[in-house]
Amino acid sequence: MDALHITGIHFAEVLQSGPPWLEKFWISVTTLADPKCIFTVCFPLAYFLDRKVGVSVLWTGLVSEWLNVVLKWFLFGERPFWWVHESGLASKELVSLRQFPVSCETGPGSPSGHCMITGAALWPLVTALTALVSRRFRSPMVKLIPFGAYVMLLLAVGLSRVFLLAHFPHQVVGGILAGVALGWRLQAYTPAAHAPGFFITTTLALLLSCFALHSLVIAAGIDIDW
Repeated sequence: MDALHITGIHFAEVLQSGPPWLEKFWISVTTLADPKCIFTVCFPLAYFLDRKVGVSVLWTGLVSEWLNVVLKWFLFGERPFWWVHESGLASKELVSLRQFPVSCETGPGSPSGHCMITGAALWPLVTALTALVSRRFRSPMVKLIPFGAYVMLLLAVGLSRVFLLAHFPHQVVGGILAGVALGWRLQAYTPAAHAPGFFITTTLALLLSCFALHSLVIAAGIDIDW
């Protein structure tokens, strides 16, 4: 595992050695792709365009947010900013890394929440846009634009998280794959016909299950706040 971490650190060095203008770009990407933006920006916009799509974005965002927390409790995962010092790598070789205000994230790092939640929640919106474009244009290249933009966004989000030392590359890849799989799977089970009470009940159930899982893990002697 150390070899994987060291490779990730060197990859972050390469990213940080890029042109200065890229720094603002990566910071902007990671800020705009913050999971809370799914609920404050993407959901309202999607709902305005199409109610079912909006509900699907909210539903996948909610479930993926919950699952990401649970996965991090069981998968743990180091954070590059902390690992490079705690592992002793910084004292063994010259490591040229820069710190940013958002670098010092605490808590487990696997899988990346930015990649997983964004990948899942935007899947219904991307498929809806792809269907809309397919009805209006015959060109295969034009039909692929929404999906292509989705892939490019996820890649940019993943690279931004590595650049800022918030995640290792393998945590980003895991987050993207989990997000895409969740979005694809949950879209077919969107509870679009349910009343608001269903979502309130579901949210409370997920919240209480988190507390229960947290208590069970602590009782088992696992320190998830390491």
